[in-house]
Amino acid sequence: MDIKERKNILVTCGPGLKEYLQAELEGLGFEIVGSHVGSVVTRGSFIDCMKLNFCLRTAYNVLYLLKEFRCGSSESLYKHINKLPWENIIAPEEYLCVLSRVDTWSINNSMYPSLKVKDAIVDRIYKKTGSRPDSGPDRNKVVVNLFWKDHRAWIYLNTSGVKLSDRNYRKMPHKAPLRESLAAGIIMATGYDGSQDIVLPMCGSGTLAIESALIAMNKPAGSLRSNFGFKHVKVFDERIWREIRNSVRKTIRRDGLQKRIIATDIDEQAIEAARQNARTAGVEHLIEFDVCDFADTEVPEGEGIVVMNPEYGLRLGELEQLEKEYKRIGDFLKKKCAGYTGYLLTGNKLLSAKVGLKSSRRMLFYNGNIECRLLKYELYEGTRQLRNSGKD
Repeated sequence: MDIKERKNILVTCGPGLKEYLQAELEGLGFEIVGSHVGSVVTRGSFIDCMKLNFCLRTAYNVLYLLKEFRCGSSESLYKHINKLPWENIIAPEEYLCVLSRVDTWSINNSMYPSLKVKDAIVDRIYKKTGSRPDSGPDRNKVVVNLFWKDHRAWIYLNTSGVKLSDRNYRKMPHKAPLRESLAAGIIMATGYDGSQDIVLPMCGSGTLAIESALIAMNKPAGSLRSNFGFKHVKVFDERIWREIRNSVRKTIRRDGLQKRIIATDIDEQAIEAARQNARTAGVEHLIEFDVCDFADTEVPEGEGIVVMNPEYGLRLGELEQLEKEYKRIGDFLKKKCAGYTGYLLTGNKLLSAKVGLKSSRRMLFYNGNIECRLLKYELYEGTRQLRNSGKD
């Protein structure tokens, strides 16, 4: 396999994050050549895949296309896969995981295509080398992805392995934490870049605050991980990988921030978890943590961003109490955050109405399988009419 050969690269992401992933790719200088539900297609080399794994914040996996072909049966699938020079890609002593997504009339067992791909790969390697790699469900070594739709199939080398959203800093997750890629997408949606104060009440285990700090520093999300799928294939070049990391790290801001990141929670254990996670991520020094009720959170004067992620009230008996909480959130935003832009992530439309503010924008995200809206509020001193008229 030629690591400099340019091919299609399929970058996957969580639902609601495609817009932000596309912006990231374009910001890194990659052309967008297509998109699907939950993925964006660009072009580049295996070396480019290494850089994307290191830099992308909102992605799940970076998949490098090995072959696209017509496929009408499991026998045809085996034949096409077995022809690829796997002995030049996977060492016999490596571990292989095959993932499949299949939508074709000829297959009624979703596990069967993965088995056929695995057999085709290890049979080829055994024929060429006299030994075969182990295989199974673990995604921390070599991962191959099959997509099979009707009469077309695509086989990819998954250069990420474990999802990129697993940053490896969240050693203390506490209660119902946001996935790191989702938190990054939310912060990107606010327009935050480190040049504004950002206030994060109800911060939980600190994922939103940590992703804010990483963005403000321009610190690549992949710098917190030591393992990627591409490191387990035979064409991996440690020297090139070191050059990529050194080049990207030159853009990290190391002179501190001019503005503040403030994160609070009423739960002392949550703040302790957040501190530990921020310490692991190398950004604890950038975040001001405090234990307090959200309404007592310090809000610096002037303009800035405030982001809140309250509970959604998905269990019986919670709604009445949370209605009062959401009303308090509205009071906090109106009284303490004037001049800021407010953002509220919620999966409960009825509760969001209790905030008592009219949102200027609603952005769709998914927290796991929960459909959520990120509501944007323009927080003026008094009413918009008074502000525009200049009256006291």
